[in-house]
Amino acid sequence: MSTKNEVFGYLPDERPPIIGLIFFALQQIVVMFPATVLVALITGFHVSTTIFASGLATLGFILITGRQIPLYYGSSFSYIAAIASIMSAEAFTAYSLNDKISIAQFGIIMSGFVSIIAGFIIKRSGKETIDKVLPPTVTGSIAIIIGLSLAANAMTNAASAPAGVSEAMMETAGSMVWVVAIVTLISTILYSVYLKGQLSQLPILFGLMTGYITAAIIGKVTGIPFITFDTVQSAGILNIPTFTFPKPSVTAVVAIMPIAIATIPESTAHVYQLDIYVNDLARKKGVNKKYDIENKLGLNLIGDGIGDIISGFIGGPAGTNYGENISAMAISKNFSVHVLMLAAVFTMVISCFTPLINVIYSIPTCVIGGLSIYLFGVIAAQGITIMMDKKVDMFSSKNLAVIAVILIVGLGGSFGFDGGMIPMFGIEIPAIATAAIVGIALNLMLSISDK
Repeated sequence: MSTKNEVFGYLPDERPPIIGLIFFALQQIVVMFPATVLVALITGFHVSTTIFASGLATLGFILITGRQIPLYYGSSFSYIAAIASIMSAEAFTAYSLNDKISIAQFGIIMSGFVSIIAGFIIKRSGKETIDKVLPPTVTGSIAIIIGLSLAANAMTNAASAPAGVSEAMMETAGSMVWVVAIVTLISTILYSVYLKGQLSQLPILFGLMTGYITAAIIGKVTGIPFITFDTVQSAGILNIPTFTFPKPSVTAVVAIMPIAIATIPESTAHVYQLDIYVNDLARKKGVNKKYDIENKLGLNLIGDGIGDIISGFIGGPAGTNYGENISAMAISKNFSVHVLMLAAVFTMVISCFTPLINVIYSIPTCVIGGLSIYLFGVIAAQGITIMMDKKVDMFSSKNLAVIAVILIVGLGGSFGFDGGMIPMFGIEIPAIATAAIVGIALNLMLSISDK
C-alpha cells in the first residue's frame, strides 16, 4: 500500500514497467523532435537521416558511457552556422546536396575527436582542475543563457499560424494559435504540479495531447488547418533514410571542428544539472547510493564525441546532449537510462516510416511553442539551481563579473545579431560559444591571485 509521502520517479539504473516505459520514451521523443528536425531543415541535411542519426548516436553514447549518464543526443544549434557555411560555400556551388553533406560530415567527425580528446584530458586532470576552469558561475550562467536564448523560438512558435491559412482567416488564426499555445502551456504546468503517483511523470505528454486535441477541435469549428498528415509525400509507407558518407575536406575541418571546444561548458552544465536532480531524487526515495555523475564529465565528453562520429558517419549533423530532455526528466522525475534507450530505438523506427514521421509533423507548431515556453524556462532555471546547490557567493565581485559578462554576451549576441552570430574581428562566432569562452577566460584571469 502506498503512503501519502511516497516519492515517484526512476533513477538511472531503474526500469519502469513496460507500459510506463513506452509512454516515458514517447515523452522524451516529443521534447527532442522539434529542435532536432529544425537543425536539419536549417542546414539542408536530410530530415529522416537526422532523426535516425539522433537515435543511433544516443544508443552509442549510452553504451560507451556504461549506461551511467542518462542523456539524449540531438542535433546541436551551436554547429548550425559552421555547417551552413559549408553547405552554402561558393567553392561547393556545383556540388550536389549529398556531396555537400558528405563534405560537412568530415568536419563533424573531426569535431567528435576533439570532444574525445578533451574527455580524456579532463579524466586525467581531475575534478579540482575542472572546478577551476569551469566553476558553477560559468556552468550555471551558460545553462541560463542556453534556456533564455531559446525564448524567442518558444514565443514565435506559439504565435505561428499553420501553413495554408487564407488571408481572410489570418486574423482569426492569429488569435486561435495563442489559445492553443496557452492551453498547452497551462495544462502542462497543471499536470506537472497536481498529478500524483505514476501519472505525475507524464505531464509533457499529457500537455501535448491536451494542446493537440484543443487544436483539432478549434480547427474543426473554424476550418483552420492546424493538423495535417501529408507533410512528407511518399509513394511507399517504408522509406529507408538517405545515408551519405564523409569526404575528406580541410575546409570542413577548419569551419566545424573548433566548435566542439566551445560546447564543453554546455556539456559540463548538463552533467552538473543531472547530478543535482538525480541525487535529490535518490535522497527523497531513501536510496542509500551516491550517483556520482558530476565526476563523469570526461566520460560524458568521450560519449558526446562518439555520438558526433556516429551521426557524422551516416549523414547526420553534429549534436549534443539535450537540455530539453533534461528538463523533461527533471519535471517528470524520470532519469531511467532504459527510457532513453527505448526512445532512441523508437526514433530510429519513426525515421523509416513515412506515416509515423507525418504523425510527428502533424503536431501544430503552436503546441510545440506552448510546451517550449515551459521546457526552455526550466533549462534556464536549472542554471540557477546549479549556482544555489554549489552555494555561489553572489556578493563576490569576481563571481558577479563572470556571471554578468556571460549573461550579456550570450543573450545580447543571441538576440542582437542574425542567427546569434556575433561579428567580431572579421569573423562571425556563435553567441553562446563566445560567452562560454569569454567567461572561462575572465574567471581564470580573476583567479590568478586565489590561493
